[in-house]
Amino acid sequence: MAFTKTTEQSSKYEHLEIMSLHELLTNINQEDKTVPNAVEKAIPQIEALVAQVVAKLKLGGRLFYIGAGTSGRLGVVDASECPPTFGVPFDLVNGIIAGGDSAIRRAVENAEDNATQAWIDLQNNNIGANDVVIGIAASGTTPYVIGGLTTCNQNNILTGCITNNEGSPLALTAQFPVEVVVGPEFITGSSRMKAGTAQKLVLNMISTAAMIQLGKVKGNKMVDMQLSNIKLVDRGVKMIMGEIPVSYEEGSELLKKYGSVRNAVDNYKK
Repeated sequence: MAFTKTTEQSSKYEHLEIMSLHELLTNINQEDKTVPNAVEKAIPQIEALVAQVVAKLKLGGRLFYIGAGTSGRLGVVDASECPPTFGVPFDLVNGIIAGGDSAIRRAVENAEDNATQAWIDLQNNNIGANDVVIGIAASGTTPYVIGGLTTCNQNNILTGCITNNEGSPLALTAQFPVEVVVGPEFITGSSRMKAGTAQKLVLNMISTAAMIQLGKVKGNKMVDMQLSNIKLVDRGVKMIMGEIPVSYEEGSELLKKYGSVRNAVDNYKK
């Protein structure tokens, strides 16, 4: 299928090597400013996908991100931050990268070209009918991701995608595609830049909106966050003080006793 990979088109900027440091930084920033506008255009697609994610999670399903390279790493980052932020189980949101966990730090040669491995990786996580799989690929042509979504479709598993080229094979494969067209990169073809930024923004929207819809936020507070360090314990105590009439010391004791802001406040009110 022929389609235009705008992410691969030549940069609008020439002779980067002779630009001053100020010019380089200013021009990169100018390009970055266009990304939120591209994401805004995709909000209807994002909304449709998140609605499906929420529905599946309410049925006891899980969310999986699959990707290669930068896209895979961004999925891993978003998944890994859900348990500490929202207090959800570690296997509720999962990031799978082509080449395995070692590829998070160092590229694994040809991993993204294996069209069958993603399904194997998903099976190793006991993928099921209530789960959702979102493929992430700037180009929209990554075999690992397309192959994974294709097999998911064949097994009645809901699929979505995040891509940065309109009308790509990946977008046509996903049941709920999200296409954020950011155009050419500052360095030609370097999709870790604007495309990666767009993917991160969309991932933030997907996981955050889904968790709020699942009741993991109260008001604007992370009431179920894990108390994994001094900073977060202090934040939790202050959240409690904002909800009920207790001192810092009393709030600290309640937090220690009940383990979360939500439980501390609920039990105090009872």
